[in-house]
Amino acid sequence: VLELLRGVQRGSEDRKGSLGRLRLALQNEETQQKFVRLDGSIRVLTGLFTSSLADMQLEAARCLHELSHSSDPTVAEACLPVTSYLLTYLAGHSVEFTELCLYTLGNLVVESEAVRKQLLPQGIIPVLASCIQSPHEAVVEGVGYVLSQLLQAKESPMEIIPLVLDSVLPQHMLRLVCSGLKAGMGAAVEFAWCLHYIVCRHKSNAVLLALGAVPALTSLLLDLASEIPQDAPEGLELLVCPVLRCLSNLLAETGCPVQDERLLIALFLILQSFLQQHPFLIQECLWLLNNLTADNPFFCSALLSLDLLPALLQLLPCSQMARVLVLTVLCNIAEKGLFQCQQLLHQPILPLLLPILTLPDSEAVGQCLELLHLLFLHCPEAAADFTRQGGQQALEQHRSSPELQERAQALLDMARQSQGA
Repeated sequence: VLELLRGVQRGSEDRKGSLGRLRLALQNEETQQKFVRLDGSIRVLTGLFTSSLADMQLEAARCLHELSHSSDPTVAEACLPVTSYLLTYLAGHSVEFTELCLYTLGNLVVESEAVRKQLLPQGIIPVLASCIQSPHEAVVEGVGYVLSQLLQAKESPMEIIPLVLDSVLPQHMLRLVCSGLKAGMGAAVEFAWCLHYIVCRHKSNAVLLALGAVPALTSLLLDLASEIPQDAPEGLELLVCPVLRCLSNLLAETGCPVQDERLLIALFLILQSFLQQHPFLIQECLWLLNNLTADNPFFCSALLSLDLLPALLQLLPCSQMARVLVLTVLCNIAEKGLFQCQQLLHQPILPLLLPILTLPDSEAVGQCLELLHLLFLHCPEAAADFTRQGGQQALEQHRSSPELQERAQALLDMARQSQGA
């Protein structure tokens, strides 16, 4: 390492070759740590990075990029003197150079709070707000990478998100996410996650709502669902996931300004398409479905009238979380009254609930008891049917559970009353 550093310093004709060999050596974690401990090593690299020789500058940038990959915070902190130059060169003379600077910054902010605290007063947010408007897709995607790393930092809610929301970044982020299928998928994915980090970590999302985030993301989901059956681009699930989360969280915050039953069809198309290869999306879709149907008669009625109930019930065995969420959506529907409960009972739903009551899963069982309560309340004859199918024995086993005994006993009482009637 020392010999390579000397070769870089000598100013010989082989300086570029020495830099190239140094770059390869810096791919090793131990070498990275040895390099930053050498006296003057970062100063020499910074000198070459800021030189007027474009090829030397690019090779030095590649060395810094290798250093930024280190998971050792001391390596990231050793690079502190170069951060102001990295920011300055984001208005660089080549796409490759600008891209290198962006990914180096993104890697450094992950590992070091000291780097993040230095970059904020140096103006990283205004610089990224300028770069996001670049005509080059690679540069825009790099901006998304840096921003997503910043927004995940522990100090982000107090120190970073407010600066981002006060800039032009949100409108450009939303534009890039919603043009993901037509423009660059990579940038759309990065900025969709950025939006998710803002929405889930910020108390009020008035800025995004004012920019029309809910109708824009709804429209995007409809477009994505229409693309899936034909020729979906690879990695589409990486865009669908944060879009579902953003929309779900925004709806939870605002109520539901959307009254478009096509959104339900889009959700079930996405579920059907990704069920086998990307089962993690089931939970994301069900979270959104829960937020759409909670306190919303329109979507509860639409789910029934579009005959989507059988498809929903098929998701019960998918996973523990899917089971709980399906039951929660069914409770949202049953809460609406007699007609909705009758529709559920026509499926028939009671035989599907009996096995759930035998599971060692208090959350699913609790949600199942809640659904039974609503069904018995609105349709007393359901209680008698449930008893005939062996429901009494299933409920009896929960009478000794401190968490569930009161609800189980209440249902047993309702069943007895219905038999007496």
